[in-house]
Amino acid sequence: MKIRGYKSLWEWNGLWEGKLEQIVEAGYYGVEYTPPSDAKDDRQFRKDLDDLNLSFIAQVVTRGPNHILSFREQVLRAAELRPDLINSHSAADRMTADEQLRFFEAALRVEQEIGIPIAHETHRGRAFFTPWQTAAVLKQLPALTIGADFSHWCAACESMPSPQDEDVQLSLARAIHIHGRVGFPEGPQVSDPRAPEFAAHVETFIGLWLAICQHRFEAGADTMTFTPEFGPPPYLQVLPYTQQPVADLWEVNLWMFQTFKERFEATFN
Repeated sequence: MKIRGYKSLWEWNGLWEGKLEQIVEAGYYGVEYTPPSDAKDDRQFRKDLDDLNLSFIAQVVTRGPNHILSFREQVLRAAELRPDLINSHSAADRMTADEQLRFFEAALRVEQEIGIPIAHETHRGRAFFTPWQTAAVLKQLPALTIGADFSHWCAACESMPSPQDEDVQLSLARAIHIHGRVGFPEGPQVSDPRAPEFAAHVETFIGLWLAICQHRFEAGADTMTFTPEFGPPPYLQVLPYTQQPVADLWEVNLWMFQTFKERFEATFN
């Protein structure tokens, strides 16, 4: 099994012009973000990726009041850009259990229609904002898969995700994509994962990510997709008064990708 690293365009708010060459040189396999803000740019975006042999993971972000319609419209557009997979911020935490179930049943039908894997991200404010809520849906829909961004659970639950927790274990087994960001019990992003005070946090998350990879390996997958996703301010902490970022975001994400890649290859190669 091989690992494929994707660079999030979140760091540049979706801007890709002038960034793709740097992404290639850093060793990334592709990029991940929502489609261009203007649909007129979709063709040029895909051409620019193809010119540099870069792959694409599309993100969609559902909106109310009709999350099902919002999901379908965005997914159909994203599918035209030929993504490897689609990562979705799906539904809302305030929706009832029945509403969420209807949403994900509809999402599975759309996924079957387009023939592209869809991962529903574990994310605050969304249906999968805690391990137990995620598990409640996954148990009802065996075909549903997730995008693992467990850093959000740190903030929502004020604790680190435990690999011994049954609900977490179910998410590990159903994840098909990883967002490589390390959280801490009070927030979704440590200030700098390279700092020694966060070594235990990094090790916990790497353990969770490797467990996902093991499930994918046992399922016969030949690749694992991984996007280091430390985000810009206010995710990235800044100094008071000056608003100076406390770390270089490009370097942090590249370090996270390279660090996990080394652990992955030591385990699976």
